[in-house]
Amino acid sequence: MAKTAVKKPADTTIATNRRARFNYEILETFEAGMVLTGSEIKSVRDRHMTISEGYVQVRSGEAWLHNAHIAPYPAAGPFGQHEPTRPRKLLLKKKEIAHIEREMSKARLTIVPLRVYIKGRVAKMLIGLGRGKRQYDQRETIKRRDAEREMGRAMRVKA
Repeated sequence: MAKTAVKKPADTTIATNRRARFNYEILETFEAGMVLTGSEIKSVRDRHMTISEGYVQVRSGEAWLHNAHIAPYPAAGPFGQHEPTRPRKLLLKKKEIAHIEREMSKARLTIVPLRVYIKGRVAKMLIGLGRGKRQYDQRETIKRRDAEREMGRAMRVKA
């Protein structure tokens, strides 16, 4: 009997921060684990999480996610609930945290949550080290996106 290969499921995206790449020029990205309680991970797996208003701070050698909202998990009952916007610890290597702190001290950079996904059984977050865009940069991004959309439409009409 030949064994069939077991396919690994692709990373399941839970939440994305679509405004992050519009408001920030992302210079580097890092993958961080998240420390969650039982009701939080169950709620995340049900896709009840938003990171659009979240931000990351590095304090005393640890990275913390602030203001990300994970909705209460109804099956946990009234006493097993978590606080929806509590600070959550992010798991990064010491070298990565030191690198992030070094880069932030050199230039005015921000750590922005970009995407939350499930990898295997673990919830992971993609964070980006970014510089805030000026308004004229944002207008330039809009112009470039519209031009690409028009070229795509023209190519479809011709074909």
